[in-house]
Formats: sequence, C-alpha cells, structure tokens
Amino acid sequence: MDDAVRGYVDAIDPAHRPLFDRLHRLIVEVCPDAAVVLSYKMPTYKVGRRRLHVGVWQHGVSLYGWSRDRVTDFIARQPRLQTSKGTIRMRPADAAAITDDELRDLIRAALDV
Repeated sequence: MDDAVRGYVDAIDPAHRPLFDRLHRLIVEVCPDAAVVLSYKMPTYKVGRRRLHVGVWQHGVSLYGWSRDRVTDFIARQPRLQTSKGTIRMRPADAAAITDDELRDLIRAALDV
C-alpha cells in the first residue's frame, strides 16, 4: 500500500474503519497480487485490466468499477445495496448481514479472478 492510500486509510472515520478493513482483508485474500493505488481519490484494487474502487463516505463503504453482468448473483441477493448502475453502497449494518463468502464471491466476480 503506497503512502497516498495509507493516508486515506488512516483518515477513515472509526465508525466505518472495521467495514473497510474487512473488505480490504477479503480483497487481499482473494487477490493477493492486487496492486492497491489511489484512483479517483479512493483506494483502488487493480488486477490485470480490472479495477475495484472502495470509497468510504458518510453512509459507510461504496464499491465501484464492477460490471453489472459480473455481479448479478450478488445484486440478486442484495438488491437494496445497488444505488446506481455501477455502485454498491454498504452501511455497516448491511455488511453485518453479508457473509465473508458472499463478499469473496463479489470480489472474484468484480475482479474476474
């Protein structure tokens, strides 16, 4: 993780840091070779040509950059989390009801691994 990403992570609101840390841990577990850079002012996980942006906002964490056709299973199970064509928006309470396996499947689909 470079200094720009580390600065972003260090500034995350403590209320949302556990959710970010969980997603980061799962992404690195699924894609240990993923490069983590700051892109669009948020941490971005790069695997080949695929990107998964993870932004922390007032509500919680948003995931961007995935192709809808790749994550249809996740969206079918969690339709309320999709806020637009390319955004999954999770509050800590939402994420508490989602298993790590389900998040791993989402990550695999988004990053095509």
